[in-house]
This record gives sequence, C-alpha cells and structure tokens, in this order.
Amino acid sequence: MSTVTFFPNPCELRDLRDLPGCTTILALPPEIDVSNAEGLLDRVLSALDTRADRLRTLVLDLTATHFMDSQGVRLVGEVGHRLPPGARLRVVARPDGVPTRVLELTGVRRDVPVYDNLSEALED
Repeated sequence: MSTVTFFPNPCELRDLRDLPGCTTILALPPEIDVSNAEGLLDRVLSALDTRADRLRTLVLDLTATHFMDSQGVRLVGEVGHRLPPGARLRVVARPDGVPTRVLELTGVRRDVPVYDNLSEALED
C-alpha cells in the first residue's frame, strides 16, 4: 500500500512575513505543479499588490518545496516580471532539492538569485 499525502489547500502560501526594510517572505507549499501553480500565482500577486508601495525585496522560500515542475519555473518568472519598479526578487531553495535543480536546468538562476538559506537571502 502506498502513502498519499493530502494538503488542505495546495494553493495556500505556507507563511507570509513582512520584515523591516520593506522585505516580504512568502513560503511556498511542498509541491508546485499544474494543479496549483495558477492559484499560487494569484495569491503571490495579491500579496505583491497589497505591498507595492513599500516592497523592496520579495523572497520566495522554496525550502519546504520537495517537488516543482515547469509550472513552478513559470511562477518564479512571472513574479519576477510583475514586481513593482525598484523591487528585487530572491529565491531560497535547499541546495540538494528538486527546485534548485529545476531552476538550474531551466536557466532561471541566471536571472534570479537563488540562495541556500534564508539568512543569506536577507543579507544586503
């Protein structure tokens, strides 16, 4: 018998934190794929809209994300294009995790800084 894990709402952000210095951290769910990417994008863009006048840095936290396909790449790219003027995007992902590998293979790491941990991503 195989074990299946069900998440209450796969389109929910795990955590949203506003830090001093106009930084917002959005923790993404354990899986990002075609089943939830559009809903996640809507939630991330909504968070951007409510902070547009004060956002300087947006950190997408993928440290708990254990699966991500091309839809996750599309989400990261779309968020990067929709940032308010002057804001920057940073991604945190475990160095040995699937998201890091997917971002490397697709070339996203050339355009978006990917950090191994949250403290590195928050350094200026």
